[in-house]
Amino acid sequence: MNETGRPQDFPLSNPRADRVRDVAKLAGRPARLKRGQFLAEGPQAVREALKLHQRRLAAGAPGVVTEVFASESCLDRFPEFEELAEGTNARLATDEVLAAMADTVNPQGIVAVCRFVDAALADVLDAGPRLLAVLCQVRDPGNAGTVLRAADSAGADAVVFTASSVDIYNPKAVRSTAGSLFHLPVVLAADPAELATACKAQGIGILAADGHGHLNLDVLQDENARRRLTGAGPDSVYDLAKPTAWFFGNEAQGLSEEELELADHRVAVPVYGAAESLNLGTAATVCLYASARSQRRAAATAGQEQAV
Repeated sequence: MNETGRPQDFPLSNPRADRVRDVAKLAGRPARLKRGQFLAEGPQAVREALKLHQRRLAAGAPGVVTEVFASESCLDRFPEFEELAEGTNARLATDEVLAAMADTVNPQGIVAVCRFVDAALADVLDAGPRLLAVLCQVRDPGNAGTVLRAADSAGADAVVFTASSVDIYNPKAVRSTAGSLFHLPVVLAADPAELATACKAQGIGILAADGHGHLNLDVLQDENARRRLTGAGPDSVYDLAKPTAWFFGNEAQGLSEEELELADHRVAVPVYGAAESLNLGTAATVCLYASARSQRRAAATAGQEQAV
C-alpha cells in the first residue's frame, strides 16, 4: 500500500504480461478446475466477494478472494474497496489490463480472483434448510445465474445444481448472479435421486415446476391461504409453508420423467395470456416466492400465537 492507501504507486499496465494472461485463463473451465479459482468482474460482484472474504476471515476461516485488480478511477468512485480488499493481494491496473483479464470488454474497473465457494450437500442439509432451489440439467449460464439471484432474493437457504448443469463459475453465470453467488450456499454436481432421498428423510417436500403439472400454483396458494385464515376445512394438497425443494428443469426439455417421478407433486405456473410458457428464470422466481411468502406468513402466525 502507498501513502494514499492505494495498493501501489505504479499500476499494472502491460496487457500482455504473464500475470495478466494467467488471470485471463480463468475465463476457461480447464484453468478454473485446475486452480480451484474463478473471476468476479465489476463492482457489485467484487464487493460481495470481498464482504464474504472478510466475514470468513473474521470467523477464522480461509478467505475467498486472493487477488484484486482495480483502476484508479474505480477506487475514486468506490473508496470502500480499499478497506474491503485488506488481506488480499490488491493491485492497481490500467483499463487495458483489466479488459485483457476479464471476460467482458468493460469490466467496470475491477476484477477479483476468487477461490471456489461451493458447499457440500451434507452440510447444507444438516443446517435444516426450509427452501431449496434445485437446477436439473440447466445449461445456460445466464439462466443459472438468474435463478440463483432469484433464490437469494426469495430467502432460499441454498441452490443445488445437478450433474450436467452449467458451470456456475462460468464468467457469464457469475455476472448473472449479481453478487448472489456469495450470499448463499451453492452445491454442485448433485445426483437428483440421492438428493430427493436425503430431502425426504429430513421432511423436506419436493415440488417439480412443470408446465403440464396437475397442480395449479395459484389454486394451491389460495388453498393454503384459506386454510391458514379459517383454520377449518380440508387440508390443502400441499402445505407451501413446509420445508420445500423446488426442482427446475432444462430450458428446452424441462424436467425429465425420471426427475419428475422424484417429486411429491408437479406444479404448473398458470399462464393467463397468449404466451406459450414462462422462461426458466421467471417461473423459478414465481415458485420460490410462493413458498417464501407462505413460510413467512406461517412463521409470523406462530410467533403471534406464542406471544399470546
